[in-house]
Amino acid sequence: MKVAIVHDWLTGMRGGERCLEAFCELFPEADLYTLLHLQGSVSPIIERHRITTSFIQSMPLAARYYRYYLPLFPLAIERLQLESYDLILSSSHCAAKGIRPPAGAKHLCYIHAPMRYVWDQFDNYAGGGRSGLVARLGMGVFRERLQAWDVASAARVDEFVANSHNIAAKVQRYYGRPAAVVHPPVDWHAFEAAQQSEDFYLMVTAFAPYKRVDLAIQACNLMKRRLKIIGKGQEESRLRTLAGPTIECLGWQPDDVVRDHYARCQALIFPGEEDFGIVPLEAMACGKPVIAFGRGGALETVSPLAAGVSGEEGGSSRVAHADTNPPGHVATGVFFFEQTTASLVEALEAFEHHRAEFDPQSIRTHVAVFDRRLFKERIKAFAMRALTGTAS
Repeated sequence: MKVAIVHDWLTGMRGGERCLEAFCELFPEADLYTLLHLQGSVSPIIERHRITTSFIQSMPLAARYYRYYLPLFPLAIERLQLESYDLILSSSHCAAKGIRPPAGAKHLCYIHAPMRYVWDQFDNYAGGGRSGLVARLGMGVFRERLQAWDVASAARVDEFVANSHNIAAKVQRYYGRPAAVVHPPVDWHAFEAAQQSEDFYLMVTAFAPYKRVDLAIQACNLMKRRLKIIGKGQEESRLRTLAGPTIECLGWQPDDVVRDHYARCQALIFPGEEDFGIVPLEAMACGKPVIAFGRGGALETVSPLAAGVSGEEGGSSRVAHADTNPPGHVATGVFFFEQTTASLVEALEAFEHHRAEFDPQSIRTHVAVFDRRLFKERIKAFAMRALTGTAS
């Protein structure tokens, strides 16, 4: 069996690249195709594959400003020449699923999201003053064309596997296609439940608009709480300006440093609406609670402190005393329901009030079903069924 893996771009190790790393382990002889590759930016497991890039690689300033070439991504992905493969496995949140598979090949798409820049995340990228005037105008001009291409290119996929029920619903909504669900992996055995915590909150994130890092900074500024942020991205300059004296921006850090911070923090803050989100699983694998926005993928991973809801209509956090939980309920975090500083502050106060009710070992055990080995087994089964024509 000859396999090609297609991934949008290789510029850093985020959640999508953790999935890609598992694909590369599953198919160690596969060729890897991508729009852009910044050498050394992804793990050795990925880098050891034969990597073919598109013409975006040679565009001016592409290493830093590749997202500005978004209108060219469909053309770039379609010009990649794939020949004599049995299976195409695309890992797509933007354009990778639009690859043209060679005759006779089966195309299995693991979809992190429909092209988020032109669908439900459009306002986060093009609005709110986060983009320059030229970028906003350009996105407006090309949005409908990119949406049309995104829908049309879905026909090149034999089967979709979504990273969450949240994304499976969007695949059905935008493409009119069903999608199975295999949640992304966490390297569960690489983490241990930490029994002690220091007095800081943690974020591990790209500095992208929809991540809402600004909410965490503003809430911790207001409450004078320590917050450490591991990550970087296009909003870094603006966010560093917002940060008060209790906020530390640490840039990207190696995996061992990230694990150390998970182990030492008191809780993870996760204020964006994510397609899924591997970072909360990693924090919980260390026994740490998650304060999360109660929409998107977090609803499939974080188990709130209580069964009752306090003030949900007003957008406040989901909190109540532990004795309202049904027997066997494992609390792994606190939700808030409005992306506002006030709502996040309330959630942080609720967490601090109920902190003793979170059990690190129970939180860690909650994550075992997302283990990397199980993920690889499930993806392999879908790949085999795609090849034999029995995929549902």
